[in-house]
Amino acid sequence: MKKMKILAVIALLMTTNLAAAIDVQVLSATIKDKKINNATLTLQKNGEQSFTATTDSQGQVSLNPSFADTADALLIIKTAGYSNLVVKCPCAGMTYAVSPVLTNLDSMRIVLNWGANPEDLDSHIVYPDNHIYYSNMSGTDAQLDVDDTTGYGPETITLERKHDGERYVYAVHDYTNRENPGAGLANSSAKVFVYVGETLIRTYYVPTDQMGNLWTVFAITEGGEFQDFNTIQTVNSHERLETAEFQGIVGSSQVQNITADASHQANAKRLNTQGELAYQQKKFDEAISLFQRAIEQNGNYGQAYSNLGLVFQKTDRVAEALWANRKAIALASGNNAATVRASSHYNNGRIYEAAKQWNDALREYNYAKQQKNNPVYDTAIQRVSEQNVQ
Repeated sequence: MKKMKILAVIALLMTTNLAAAIDVQVLSATIKDKKINNATLTLQKNGEQSFTATTDSQGQVSLNPSFADTADALLIIKTAGYSNLVVKCPCAGMTYAVSPVLTNLDSMRIVLNWGANPEDLDSHIVYPDNHIYYSNMSGTDAQLDVDDTTGYGPETITLERKHDGERYVYAVHDYTNRENPGAGLANSSAKVFVYVGETLIRTYYVPTDQMGNLWTVFAITEGGEFQDFNTIQTVNSHERLETAEFQGIVGSSQVQNITADASHQANAKRLNTQGELAYQQKKFDEAISLFQRAIEQNGNYGQAYSNLGLVFQKTDRVAEALWANRKAIALASGNNAATVRASSHYNNGRIYEAAKQWNDALREYNYAKQQKNNPVYDTAIQRVSEQNVQ
């Protein structure tokens, strides 16, 4: 009897723990302290159990799911005019910022959120003749929209236009612990969300097994491909990160070249096949999700990127298609590599031509022709050249 009572108490404690409220606030990524009301938040576990609620006038919501706020739960935030945000939990007590939909083909938005401590994390992006951060909030076709010094964020950088042929590097500096690196950054729960068009295309979670005060997150190459660093180092300078110093830290040798193991490769192939089937059935949103999951399993899966670009283009998410096609170009290998690169450049040219961005279209068509001779490319070059001189 005594044993049964003990088990009952344990069950009650577990139920109480699982039912604990998860309080979250939603802000705008681009307007400081703007609360987002009527946003729909769904807490989901294993793609099955879910709990949904809506933010109030202060952008706040209290979620009461029947399951724990653990790493196998996902939070999905949706609201009109903003890109959907999907983030891994734990989520209790966090503030998240949603990004207004971007309209320029080559624009990009980078949003940093973190926990209560450290209070001041700073976003930095460096590219030729430019270094955007809190002390220099605007540069060539880019600006720091929001700077936060009191915890949680957001810190938001918007690239109005990514220029072809230029390299961009993004990093997060722990300004609070600039003189005492410690583990502040690793314990910050920092997350970086990257948006193109209307889509969240990349999410980075701060490494928890590295010490230092500078998290070098990613680079965008001259050709528009993402390169992941996701490493933490210590910066000794007490002053702001200068461009030369920053670029010295993020040499190309630091790019992570992660090869998926056999199990992840097999999962990626299976998900890609399911995505192709969903595409054939015109279930485009499902296809996008499956191709993205395939890429999460194997970040070097060129076919999944190529398929993702195709379905993005089919659904008129053309900025996203440009991004996926560029990654497919970078990953192309084997006997059909030239064909993949040529067709991807050609598809990008079609997107730019439809937007009447003649110089960009001409560049992409010429790239396609450099990879493979095709009369279709010749016709496109001639057509756009005639438009370009008018």
